[in-house]
Amino acid sequence: MSAILARLLNVQDIPLALTFAVMSGVLILGLAIPFTVIPLLALDLLGDAQKVSEFYLVAGVIGLGGAFVVPALIDRFGRRWVSIASTLFIVAAAVMMPSRTVWALYLGTILYTFGFFAIDIAINVAIMERIPRKTFVRFEAVRMACLGAGFTLGPWLGVFITDRIGLWSPFFLMGALTTLVCIYALAKGFVVDRKTMGGAHSNPLRFIPRFLRQPRLKLAYVLALFRSSWWNIFFIYAPIYCVENGFSDEDAGLVVSMGAAAVMFAPLWSRMGETMGMRRFLALGYVTTGAFALVMAAFSHMPTVGVALLILACVCASWLDAVGNSPFVRAVKPHERAEMMSLYTTYRDVGRILPQSAFSVILLVFPLPAVFVVTGAGMLTASWFTRYIPKRY
Repeated sequence: MSAILARLLNVQDIPLALTFAVMSGVLILGLAIPFTVIPLLALDLLGDAQKVSEFYLVAGVIGLGGAFVVPALIDRFGRRWVSIASTLFIVAAAVMMPSRTVWALYLGTILYTFGFFAIDIAINVAIMERIPRKTFVRFEAVRMACLGAGFTLGPWLGVFITDRIGLWSPFFLMGALTTLVCIYALAKGFVVDRKTMGGAHSNPLRFIPRFLRQPRLKLAYVLALFRSSWWNIFFIYAPIYCVENGFSDEDAGLVVSMGAAAVMFAPLWSRMGETMGMRRFLALGYVTTGAFALVMAAFSHMPTVGVALLILACVCASWLDAVGNSPFVRAVKPHERAEMMSLYTTYRDVGRILPQSAFSVILLVFPLPAVFVVTGAGMLTASWFTRYIPKRY
């Protein structure tokens, strides 16, 4: 059965492709289950969208600071122990966050963010060591489909079980799935105590000048930053938009899941991208995502239309995920994978910090739809950078 599925997904010649894709999907499912629960809990505890922006800004800044500590931790303790510690952080967050207190929300979100960042680095390095660069685009499309399945099921499931079982249930499931992935990765030897960063290289700040001297790495980072910003903004502000316009919490979770569902079609989008070329394909994705976001802001006074336009924007954004991290993998030098991966994956935290910094000020003056105006303009700006993608990609 797995051989037939691998052939159908065009990865039959890539060993461990399905294994790594499914493992990544389960990890993301654990990450995504509280995706809608956390911003709605923050809205309930803090009172309005502007304060929620400040909350995510604080958590993002601290999470980004933690990101620069991960390489030193790997150098000191090895990937195995860092993976175990990050899993324990996530379990600790799962215990704290259901207490419905502001301090537990802040501390739990910080542990949650740092924990997933650390274990994700360990698994991504393992993937890069085992998946050939020439086949990475095909593998990445399948992995993104599995990630899309996690993002699709998680946000709705989190709200659903919260309403029917209790606030503790999504966080319990988050901790359980992360623990399962960690145990499996360790048992299979995917995450080993290999210290790929020498003592002089354990500080990723040392690699920033080298990173900045490589135009293709900078380009990969910028493109990933805009892509990450879209999804961070959607996962936080789409449920707030829904609740503020009369939808239930469960409806809000369903909207987020529907928006993320398009990523499951990444293998199909990847085939479409092969015919167009990466440059034109990504340009089309950024332009259409930005256009739908701007139109949504114009029709935000009509909630049903606004939600439909948000979902259409997500369909276009999923084209970007079909390419995923391929520009980075094509650009990075093999002997610098671990160090550059640590720097590169900060696009997720930066993609949360920069928008939240802006929105914590913008929402003091303008209503919530301003978020989607700024986001749409940003995605249109991102399309301009696609002109620098090498034609051979």
